[in-house]
Amino acid sequence: MTRKILCTVGTRPEAIKMAPVIRALQADPDFDCRVLATAQHRQMLDQVLSVFGIVPDIDLNIMQPGQTLSGLTGRLLIRLEEVLADEKPDAVLAQGDTTTVLAAALACFYDRIPFGHVEAGLRTGDIANPFPEEMNRVVASHLTRWHFAPTRLAADRLLAEGYAPDSVFVTGNTVIDALHHVAATDPDTGLDLDPSKRLLLVTLHRRENFGEPLRRICDALEGLMVDNADLQMVLPVHHNPNVRGLVNDRFGGMERVVLCEPLDYTAFVGAMNRATLILSDSGGVQEEAPALGKPVLVLRETTERPEAVTAGVTRLVGTRTEPIRAAAQELLDDPAAYAAMARRESPYGDGHAAERIVATLRRDLIG
Repeated sequence: MTRKILCTVGTRPEAIKMAPVIRALQADPDFDCRVLATAQHRQMLDQVLSVFGIVPDIDLNIMQPGQTLSGLTGRLLIRLEEVLADEKPDAVLAQGDTTTVLAAALACFYDRIPFGHVEAGLRTGDIANPFPEEMNRVVASHLTRWHFAPTRLAADRLLAEGYAPDSVFVTGNTVIDALHHVAATDPDTGLDLDPSKRLLLVTLHRRENFGEPLRRICDALEGLMVDNADLQMVLPVHHNPNVRGLVNDRFGGMERVVLCEPLDYTAFVGAMNRATLILSDSGGVQEEAPALGKPVLVLRETTERPEAVTAGVTRLVGTRTEPIRAAAQELLDDPAAYAAMARRESPYGDGHAAERIVATLRRDLIG
């Protein structure tokens, strides 16, 4: 008997990490895989889905200008209730820690539909940092039937919190599956870059960094550009006005700085491949770049992905100007320090996470 699985995606990172699972389910004749796009982030979501050839079966188009978290959550719950009543899935899957994930888990709980959480068990231990992601994933865990943990550490966290051992599965991170798929095509950045210069790739979007932390980060970036004439910087500017206004004011027209729209996933993988050094507050970049042999300085005060820090392939540098500048300059100046981080190692999996997730669903839903 075919089992219907509803896979939900709302943001670009969710689409990247769910794409391997969706493709694996679609290739399996025992599953009817339906794709629901909430479009929490409209344009960036569409870019990624097209890369993997995924067309949503249902599109809520939920995004509104200036949306609040409360308003977004309320709209999602109402629309998800309608979708679940129409679709009647045997299980629902969602990835990560966004409002889409929180709402999907809660809607499934209300309708008594089993929920599978891809990339479960990430924690900082600070409910407000990152905000609101830490709260989203903690609450989602309480409502989850299948915890698909990306690492042993993430699984051990879940077990320590009291979740049943038969509900926790170490699968690896599906982002490595997606990365292998795209990196094999040797993608181009689509940007006009100077091949004679070293490339600093920067991404900034974290809500907790808005305001003064983002200003301090920009101070550090400006200092690095002034101090290193052989350096060029690519900064895809996030659509959030809290980021866009400050970054454009600070770096618009600055020599050797390329400000661009958020890159589609293939171009971003190309940019990571081309980069000498990456500075980012993104969770996904902490997972992807080490697999490509690129050191990452994490522009956050905490991280729920300590495995890469422990492995020495990422470094948590915070949001204060001088520590950021010092850490980046050391890697730019010291070949030994750079080589110690640029080892092309990933603690996040072997590229077969989606297969393990589908195998678990098969065992429990089909037998």
